[in-house]
Amino acid sequence: EESAFGYFITACVVILLAIVAYIALPKLEFFCYHVTKEKTCQSNEANAEHETKINLMNKGEEENPNGREGVLSTTDNSDGKEPSVIFIFKKLWPMALSVCFVFTVTIGVFPAVTADARSTIAADTSAWSGYFIPVSCFLLFNLCDWAGRSLTAVCMWPGKDSILLHILVIARIIFIPLFMLCNIHPRQYLPVFFSHDSYYIVVMIVFAFSNGYLASLCMCFGPKKVLAHEAETAGAIMAFFLSLGLALGAAFSFLFRELV
Repeated sequence: EESAFGYFITACVVILLAIVAYIALPKLEFFCYHVTKEKTCQSNEANAEHETKINLMNKGEEENPNGREGVLSTTDNSDGKEPSVIFIFKKLWPMALSVCFVFTVTIGVFPAVTADARSTIAADTSAWSGYFIPVSCFLLFNLCDWAGRSLTAVCMWPGKDSILLHILVIARIIFIPLFMLCNIHPRQYLPVFFSHDSYYIVVMIVFAFSNGYLASLCMCFGPKKVLAHEAETAGAIMAFFLSLGLALGAAFSFLFRELV
């Protein structure tokens, strides 16, 4: 209990320090100077770019009087306005909701439900009984999750416009009853349907691998659904929905554990 308390209190302290720094940073003279300097440089660059485009337009009119419309079309998005968050969200909402759903399912059962599994092939005093959860639950999950995330470096299937990606994300909901029907103890309502250790291990492998792979695909494809200058905002939206999925999963984990 003391180790767990120290683990979580450390994270809370770091988050608190980050919040304090985030609030205090804009008030520092050093920060204000460089932000103002950067904005001035960006404004000068924008003005120079605008002048260059005007010169090109004038030159294009002289060479091709009917080509003004084509030249103007290149400047439609150069008004310098920041893209609307809602406008960008409309472009990538399937990816945002998918990554949210992935982590809602994952955190909903891991580790609240999965950590209470008991081995049926080893006695209570055997070594495997003591290492069953650390190895089959936590170690195996992290290894397979890492493997799934790493696979996206060489394979990104299905594509960003494929409906199959979202079908696979929704299909992960099957892992909730699968784990609840494993040898989880204590239990009150549901029977044990998958009693052997091998069932639990196989489900854990597919569960963890799909979490890493599908979550990484969604996070990679999200910013690709928008224009280049909207990618930064898109990344922030995806990060928000990832965090939302973690929060929802943590909230539902109490319900899922009580239903076992």
